[in-house]
Amino acid sequence: MSYVDEVYAMVVEKNPAQPEFHQAVKEVLESLRVVIEAHEDEYRKDALLERIVTPERQLLFRVPWVDDKGQVQVNNGYRVQFNSAIGPYKGGLRLHPSVNLGIIKFLGFEQIFKNSLTGLPIGGGKGGSDFDPKGKSDREVMAFCQSFMTELCKYIGADTDVPAGDIGTGAREIGYLFGQYKRIRGLYEGVLTGKGLSYGGSLARTEATGYGLLYLTNALLQDHGQSLSGKTVVVSGAGNVAIYAIQKAQQLGANVVTCSDSTGWIYDKDGIDVELLKEIKEVKRARLSEYAAAKPSAEYHEKKNGEHGVWTVKCDVALPCATQNELDLDDAKALVANGVYAVCEGANMPTTLEATEFLQKSGVLFVPGKASNAGGVATSALEMSQNSERLSWSFEEVDQKLKGIMENIYKNISAAAKEYGMEGNYVAGANIAGFLKVADAMKAQGIV
Repeated sequence: MSYVDEVYAMVVEKNPAQPEFHQAVKEVLESLRVVIEAHEDEYRKDALLERIVTPERQLLFRVPWVDDKGQVQVNNGYRVQFNSAIGPYKGGLRLHPSVNLGIIKFLGFEQIFKNSLTGLPIGGGKGGSDFDPKGKSDREVMAFCQSFMTELCKYIGADTDVPAGDIGTGAREIGYLFGQYKRIRGLYEGVLTGKGLSYGGSLARTEATGYGLLYLTNALLQDHGQSLSGKTVVVSGAGNVAIYAIQKAQQLGANVVTCSDSTGWIYDKDGIDVELLKEIKEVKRARLSEYAAAKPSAEYHEKKNGEHGVWTVKCDVALPCATQNELDLDDAKALVANGVYAVCEGANMPTTLEATEFLQKSGVLFVPGKASNAGGVATSALEMSQNSERLSWSFEEVDQKLKGIMENIYKNISAAAKEYGMEGNYVAGANIAGFLKVADAMKAQGIV
């Protein structure tokens, strides 16, 4: 059995009932096979792969809080500090009922290579809770966040581990978390990113993941003699990433015709009205059915079991920006049948392995999230730099740095794929480019 297969079998055996984590490890190791086989004796002797797939630290803790009826509720809190070879742990906090240790580990493992690709000194980590902020009052969210941070604050810090937002963790939640950290630790430092502008946040952070996705998508198309101008784009999701991906795609001349949330999806032939979408999702925190009610050109489709939604719409470019495994093999077949040219991931691993392989075999340009959605964590690292320097950069400065980082990521993943004889395979390119930097750092630092 090859070293890659041995390590994957070990991961499955030691981490039962964690299919998302298994999926992430398999996808990375398979695309690294050519690199690992070239250094197999050295890597095996140092147990390099065993160390890279095993988190440095896994934290699981209870989060008790009191709801508005006076009832005590208890949630699980998680923080997986996966790899600090190239810098402090960096990765978001996800608040969603689906959160469990396997999902946090899959996200943290992906984060190692995504953070490496940015070229910035940040390691990989992830955290969160099965708490659902939807439908909770501000006081209930504050009670949960304060309890969560009371435990988490023992393990994080500006030079140790710097969490950020993620699904369910927006500006409100980051504010409550930061306030509690400061209150307990007595430190005013850049321990969290995604903060408000009045207390150390960075301009362009809100837009960063969506904008970054389009900067990389545009670089990809230009490298293939194409342009976003005039292209029809379908986007899934209606959160932070999706909204600003739609906005930047429109600025680059594309016509974005879809978005979606957990209850349904919108098709708007005239193009998504970003200001209306922001009003509904960011201000009212309402459902997309309200978008269709306000805009006659829009069709609203309620989500049903087996519904493939936005992926059935004819398009040139597809941008999955919602959640993991939202684009499956049937969706990939529908996209290919409709002539899709490129698929770039805005969410974390939103495309299943089978769908990814089908898209690649069908000649579709496919870029994985660890490269194409790295704009968020890249700008978080820029926020860390501003906090360390006690400075605040302009929107234009941050946006220009973000654009440069994303274009550089595309160049690096393209070059890595070409170097190892897999030109155009951006999944392999992203994994190879991200892995080699981390592996070099781990070897330099000894057996730790």
